[in-house]
Amino acid sequence: MKFILSLLLFCSFLLNAQNNYPQDYFANPLEGTLVLAGTFAELRSNHFHSGLDIKTKQRIGLKVNASASGFVSRIKIAHYGYGKALYITHPNGYTTVYAHLSKLSPEIEAYIKKKQYEAESYEIELFPTPEELPVTQGELVAYSGNTGSSGGPHLHFEIRNKDEHPINPMLFGIDILDTKAPVVQSLYVYPLDSTSFVNKKNKKQKVRLVPLKNGDFVTEKIDAIGNIGFGIKTIDRQDLAGNSNGVYNIQTVINGLRNFEIDFKEFSFDETKHINALIDYEHFKTKRERIQRLYRQDNQLSLYKSVSNNGILTIKDSTNSVYKIRVSDYKNNSTWITVNIKGTKKTITEPKEKKITPYFIKADQVTNLKQDKITVDFYKDTFYNDFYLDFEVKNDTLLLHDDTVPTQKSFNISFDVSQYNDADKSKLFIARLLGYKDYPAYSTTKRKGDILSTTTKYLGKYALATDSVPPTIKADNFKNKQWLSNFRYLKVKISDDLSGISNYRATINGKFILMEYEYKTNTLTYDFNDGDFTDTNNNLKVIVTDNVGNSSTFEALFYRK
Repeated sequence: MKFILSLLLFCSFLLNAQNNYPQDYFANPLEGTLVLAGTFAELRSNHFHSGLDIKTKQRIGLKVNASASGFVSRIKIAHYGYGKALYITHPNGYTTVYAHLSKLSPEIEAYIKKKQYEAESYEIELFPTPEELPVTQGELVAYSGNTGSSGGPHLHFEIRNKDEHPINPMLFGIDILDTKAPVVQSLYVYPLDSTSFVNKKNKKQKVRLVPLKNGDFVTEKIDAIGNIGFGIKTIDRQDLAGNSNGVYNIQTVINGLRNFEIDFKEFSFDETKHINALIDYEHFKTKRERIQRLYRQDNQLSLYKSVSNNGILTIKDSTNSVYKIRVSDYKNNSTWITVNIKGTKKTITEPKEKKITPYFIKADQVTNLKQDKITVDFYKDTFYNDFYLDFEVKNDTLLLHDDTVPTQKSFNISFDVSQYNDADKSKLFIARLLGYKDYPAYSTTKRKGDILSTTTKYLGKYALATDSVPPTIKADNFKNKQWLSNFRYLKVKISDDLSGISNYRATINGKFILMEYEYKTNTLTYDFNDGDFTDTNNNLKVIVTDNVGNSSTFEALFYRK
């Protein structure tokens, strides 16, 4: 039976894997054997990973080459996100993306620096014409780095189609050595309504996995009735790295019939937010583990394929069913799980506890909540499902459920601050309280008269907070009145302990200079090669402002020949 299923699903897998993507068009963006720190579409916080994270041996400055000929169509320099990112559009309609770069090639670097100085801004986004920055395959276009929201030195590499959908680069022949089957770490089963039960319980349960000699698994027999679904925690590892990466394909079969498939081949950025409906969001928030549901809760993910009854199993009394799960990586290494399910109406011993509050949220309706001077506005389809919400106001603190319910839209929170005097109002902001110590994290706050508002995607605690302390600024690699003739870089440390850095501006002798902000080290860096200062005496001035408008000014004199 397993052989027949394996053959059936293997043929299906190969059919799905067939594609018209060019196999010899794109070359490796880095020289040598590629080793991955992250795979395409693996599960990340609030998004699917849109490319391959290629290891750089923990080094910054490896040469990044154009994967194919084309032209630089977009350059985005940002403090967060992709950091320094380069986009190259190719004649075949695809675009390659290179992110977290340390710097660009000399020609492109000169182009972007000119534009940054004209705009007097480090953060900038440009869209060069096809004639401005043409490149050929294998040409040096940048150097790898750790800029933006990178967790360590690596190259983030993407291939996008004409619709800006990221596609797995391995479909184009970008090869990664992988002979290891995916690792299944845990399996869960979910009763999906009040009349469904598993092992006499109406709540989620972990299923015991029994390993077989060939690397597959069977589970303990399950007694069930009604509508149930499964969730799996699984990863993949390649041959040359021990990273816990994402898998490529998951398929399930119930009694020989295809039941569910998710294929991590391509997605759109518009749908990536729905990852929180794919995973068990509450489990992730409480246990920090991503359990991927093998049944569909929403209809907006294009990653789902061949889904029957939304992947839900309807178990009837006095039946015996065989449920199989196949987890595969791109190289078709697979791990199987076999679950035997007996349909039985045994006495229920543990019904699921129902929590009822005065606030029942209907997902398909607008909901407006107000208490004292705090208002919460939920828009239609903010949530995926109806639920009872905890809502309470204590002084200037809002207790808005907890962050275990996923959202698909942002909602609005407003505070009326008319009771404060004008001086105090100017220092107020809305904070999201995090952790057991309720650390106040700045939530982007808008001001309109006596109303402060923030737009957020997270339930939890919110409160008014006051920031009256300006940012700190201090010299990092020099001292006041020091000779810096042999220095390549000038570095300044900046920080703000509460609302956070909003903006900064630096000048030498009254002339704007471009300083790169690395938030991970709280460092502003100026490259003396950018400037043409002929004066021996030079006055540096740095002004830093936080998110409520407090500002600090740092001045220093240095000498240079």
